[in-house]
Amino acid sequence: MNGYSEIEREKANLINATSISLEQLEKSKNETLYFEKQRAMNQVRQRVFHQAVQGALGTLNSCLNTELHFRTIRANIGILGSLEWKR
Repeated sequence: MNGYSEIEREKANLINATSISLEQLEKSKNETLYFEKQRAMNQVRQRVFHQAVQGALGTLNSCLNTELHFRTIRANIGILGSLEWKR
């Protein structure tokens, strides 16, 4: 009878330890999933920000090129105008 009680106690201890291990594993799994989700969201944010910055730079460069083009035309008109007055 005493040996049977010892076996039952060991069985209960193993079940308890297994239950605790499973709870810890589930907690670790959930934490890992949370951090992976956060990492993925940060990567998406970085990509969106990068694309927005690239778009803004493209627009800015386009505006600067247009402005430079207009200034060049104005300067050429000014030069041509001054040449015409000299004649």
